[in-house]
Amino acid sequence: MFYILAVVLGVLIGLMDVFFLQVDKKKIPLIALRDALACNLMAIVICDIGMRLKEDITFLPYAWHKSSVMILYVVVLLVCGVIWIGCTGLLDGKLSFTRESKDPKKHNVIRILSVVLAALGTAAFTGTRWGKVTFGDITPDQMLINMFSPTDGTSSEVMNTLWTGPVFQTLFVTFFFALFVFSGRIPMCRRKEKTICLFPLKARRIVSLILAVAMLIGGVAYGVKKFRLDKLHKMYVKKSSFIEDNYADPRTVKMEFPEKKRNLIFIYLESMENSYTSKELGGYQEENLLQPLTDLADEGYTFSNSDERFGGPVATTGCTWSVASMVNMNTGLPMKVPTRQNSYGSPGKFLPGAVTMGDILQAEGYEQTLMFGSSATFGGLRYFYETHGDYTILDYDAVKEKGWIPKNYKEWWGYEDDKLYEYAKAELTRLYETGKPFNFVMETADTHFPDGYVSPNTPMTRESQYANVIAYSASEVTKFVRWIQDQPYYENTTIILIGDHLSMDTDFFLNFDRSYLRTTFNLILNPAPSIGEIPEERLHNRWWANFDMFPTAMASIGVKIDGDKLALGTNLFSGTPTLFEENGGEEGWQKANSEFEFGSPFYKKTILNADYQPFDTKNITEYAIGVEPESASDAA
Repeated sequence: MFYILAVVLGVLIGLMDVFFLQVDKKKIPLIALRDALACNLMAIVICDIGMRLKEDITFLPYAWHKSSVMILYVVVLLVCGVIWIGCTGLLDGKLSFTRESKDPKKHNVIRILSVVLAALGTAAFTGTRWGKVTFGDITPDQMLINMFSPTDGTSSEVMNTLWTGPVFQTLFVTFFFALFVFSGRIPMCRRKEKTICLFPLKARRIVSLILAVAMLIGGVAYGVKKFRLDKLHKMYVKKSSFIEDNYADPRTVKMEFPEKKRNLIFIYLESMENSYTSKELGGYQEENLLQPLTDLADEGYTFSNSDERFGGPVATTGCTWSVASMVNMNTGLPMKVPTRQNSYGSPGKFLPGAVTMGDILQAEGYEQTLMFGSSATFGGLRYFYETHGDYTILDYDAVKEKGWIPKNYKEWWGYEDDKLYEYAKAELTRLYETGKPFNFVMETADTHFPDGYVSPNTPMTRESQYANVIAYSASEVTKFVRWIQDQPYYENTTIILIGDHLSMDTDFFLNFDRSYLRTTFNLILNPAPSIGEIPEERLHNRWWANFDMFPTAMASIGVKIDGDKLALGTNLFSGTPTLFEENGGEEGWQKANSEFEFGSPFYKKTILNADYQPFDTKNITEYAIGVEPESASDAA
């Protein structure tokens, strides 16, 4: 209905233009089309800006359904039509872009080039602005890796802002720029014999080209600055041996598993930060949004980067979005931009030379499942988990195939967390009944930007929608953990809950003090008795990263690691300093971030190389519960 109304009114304005300005009849279709496009674009922009200022919502999605908005649009469109006809009439009478007698067709090349350059410059500017508002502090590596990876399953909420943002804005600017460039070639209306020439065609060609080049340079420069693309030369030109120098190869590190293998439940909490807790607990809120999740932490271990009760890993290069976070915690490595021959979006090519937690547990006979409510194709995760561990993948696509949800069902990124928890309970029961040790991995999604997903069960007691979603998510995951604790397998099961990365919901953090160091939530429940008593100092003032979770998770299920290091990660339960702590704590963090931005010949030759030596179990042994071997070599 909205589209029909827009077209009809646009054509009506065009006919009014023809009637009042007595346009040549041969030009009627052209004038009607031009006026319909111009006036609708003007009206949409005005309505969109007005509604954003008033309600902080975008115009287009709502205009389809609300009669009040459609009435507003009709009024604005008619007003725009009157203004448009008046301006064209004024220009026709006194200020005209007159056609000169000689204007070779070859000059059309300059005109087309000007429009193309202007469109590219506008797209660079609007795309950059959309990217920063939508994704926050996106890094060059994240942007490039996402370009190499599949985007199937992306939330429609995010895509709506793409179409109503940079795409529409670019079309709007390009349309009017093209009118300026070509208005002398396509007469706007019948010209009077005597007119004042505001811009001769030759001058307009020159001005158009200069303006287009300036728009392109300005748009690109803006994008380079905001996305810090100047760092790309470090990735492709400069090299670093930092990763190789600090890499403990899981192929050669000796590991000891207990004879009775311990189950692992690993829960990634989308965008779950410690900043959501109260200031008394180390957060940034007046209210603790994570209660009762923080109460649950009294029963386990949480590693803080400060003296405060709650802190966590600090953000690192190659670990600031969901896929990269999972890679870090499973491989002990940052996620780096792939080479042309090694795309993250194809089977068997997702870090084929890496050894992951899934590889090791698969070798030890674990049954493994990955579950989340979106499509596993997004970001190449399907290829990662199929390549490393042969996981059973129960994603959005799989549950549709199983008939758990209708074929046309789509909520948020696929299906919501309320359903995820119920499906997870069923899968955990199945895993237990196999009689094998199991590794169950899941990720929540309701706290994803923008503003989170509001379940019908979410109490809306706070002004901020995102705050309500966060609080409900913390409550629901706690209920899920309590359910697990009531199951017969819990005694021999470790649960890890960790925020995958810092939230990208920029609006929620607008008033945050920039000096406040945001970290992600972490909690390990019911670790293996073999870790022993952990001194309090090991739980606070720790400088650590997501890649430290690789050996830490292995230790939590009773695996003894020779040297307490795997890849770049360090077992946090041990007294061994992390990579950051070895290099001065905060200074080590900054140094590592800088080094990760460089190209790594070792990473390319080893981790991205499908022909690199496969992982085998020759360095894995077993120990009997309660029997402490003197050394790994003695146990072997």
